[in-house]
Amino acid sequence: MPMPHRTYKQVIKRRLVGKEGGERTRELRAILTELPNYKNGPYADLRKWVQSQLEETRARSRVVYRDSIEVQREGAAQIAFVGPPNAGKSSLLQSLSNIQIKTGDYAFTTTRPVPALTRIRGVLLQLVEIPGLIEGAAEDRGGGRSLLGVLRGADAIVLCHEASRASELDAIRRELSAAGIDLPTLVVATKTDEAPAPAGSLGVSVLDDSSIDALREAIWKLTGLIRVFLRRPGDDEAEPLALRPPATIVDVARTIHQELADECRGARVWGPSARFEGQRVGREHAVADGDTIEVLTR
Repeated sequence: MPMPHRTYKQVIKRRLVGKEGGERTRELRAILTELPNYKNGPYADLRKWVQSQLEETRARSRVVYRDSIEVQREGAAQIAFVGPPNAGKSSLLQSLSNIQIKTGDYAFTTTRPVPALTRIRGVLLQLVEIPGLIEGAAEDRGGGRSLLGVLRGADAIVLCHEASRASELDAIRRELSAAGIDLPTLVVATKTDEAPAPAGSLGVSVLDDSSIDALREAIWKLTGLIRVFLRRPGDDEAEPLALRPPATIVDVARTIHQELADECRGARVWGPSARFEGQRVGREHAVADGDTIEVLTR
C-alpha cells in the first residue's frame, strides 16, 4: 500500500528543496516513475500536481535559455546527435534518413541544428544534428548556449566521436553536466572502417550497412518507447503506434484522439499482455510491446 497521499506530497516537496533547472527536472521525472499510476482519486491528483511542477520547471528553463534555436518537434521522439566538430554526425544522419547535409573533412561544416525524420520499426522518429560543441559551450562559447537549449527539448542523446578520438568526449560531457542536461545517452564511435571502436561505444561506419542497422536498433531502445499495433474492424493491416510505458488501453485510445478515449470501453488484445488471443480487456488494462489492439467503443 502506498503511503497516504498528503504525506507523500510533503515528502516530494522536501525532495525538491534547493533543486532547480536540470536537477529539479530529473528529480520530478524520477518521482513520476515512483508514483502509483492511478487514473482517479487523490494519487491521480498528486501525479497531475507533479506533472504541473515539471512543466513549470521546463518553462523557467525556457525563459533562462530563451536565446535557444527552436527545432519544431515531429514524430514519436526526438533524438539529438551530439559531439565535437567533425565527428561524423552529418554522415550518420544521411545514412539513417536520406536527408542531404553538407559534409566535409573540416570542423563546423554544420552551423545550425539540422532535423531529419526516419522510420524505425515503422515508427516516425526525429533525429536532430547539433553542430559541434566545444569547451566552454555552457558559457556560450561558439554559440553553445543556444545549441544546449535545443538539447533540453530532446528525449535522448546519441553522443558521437571518431573511433580514434574518444578522449574528445570528456569536454562534451563536462559541458552537458555544466548545463544540467542529463538524458538517456548512447555513445557511438564513427568511422570504424578507419579505427576500431573503443570499449563502451557502439561502432558504426557509414560504409557498413550492418552497423547502421545496429545503430537503428540501439536508437529504438534508447527512446524507451513500446510499440503496439492498432487493428480496425474490417482492416487486416495493423498500424504501429508508439507509446511511453506504462500505458493502458485508454492511453492507446487517447493517442489516437481524445474523443476515442472518452468513448473507449475496453479492447480486444492479441499479444504479450493477453492471456489468450483476442482477449477482451478493460480500459485500464496495461499494454505491452508487440500487442495488437482493437479498441472497443460504446
